[in-house]
Amino acid sequence: MASHPAVGTADFELTMPELREVARFVVLHAQDVLAVYEQAVPADEGPRAALAAAWAFAEGARRTAWQRTASVQAHRSARSAPSEVARLAARCAGDAAAAAYLHPIARATQVGHILRAAASAARIAEVQAGEDPAAADAALGRSRQRATPVLLDVLGRYPAAPAGRDRVARLMCTLDRTLRERVDVVDSASERPA
Repeated sequence: MASHPAVGTADFELTMPELREVARFVVLHAQDVLAVYEQAVPADEGPRAALAAAWAFAEGARRTAWQRTASVQAHRSARSAPSEVARLAARCAGDAAAAAYLHPIARATQVGHILRAAASAARIAEVQAGEDPAAADAALGRSRQRATPVLLDVLGRYPAAPAGRDRVARLMCTLDRTLRERVDVVDSASERPA
């Protein structure tokens, strides 16, 4: 197995391939909801530019100021969005570009950089379905299917997502818990004697 240079070592190591896997997971969720923002604010190309920056990194381009700048612009777009769903969609795009800079610091707040876009996409689905929690549950199910072993391994290096008061934070906690349970089930199965 080829060795990859570490991105940083604060509390643990994150390699570039691992960061790319996290970025891919986040950008897929952002891509799913980009149209929500673009329908609300068709003249603003900031979130689309953030997705382009995120995809470039996920597909092998170097991390540059492009990802940071695009993330800031998409988050700025989110702050001025005309509705909750448009705000969440723009924030997903900003999170996707920012994923290239996930910090290897064992703090629960870092989990948001991995899972907040998925939780936001689930909230968008819920709102669009008339506040139907089943729509959010279905979206979280799709997120669990997208979670690769590499993503689960990276997630497991962080403490559990912090409890939050808003719906996105609660959805993120649910996704985090169920992804960690999935890892525990796999780990338990691998420890059983043959």
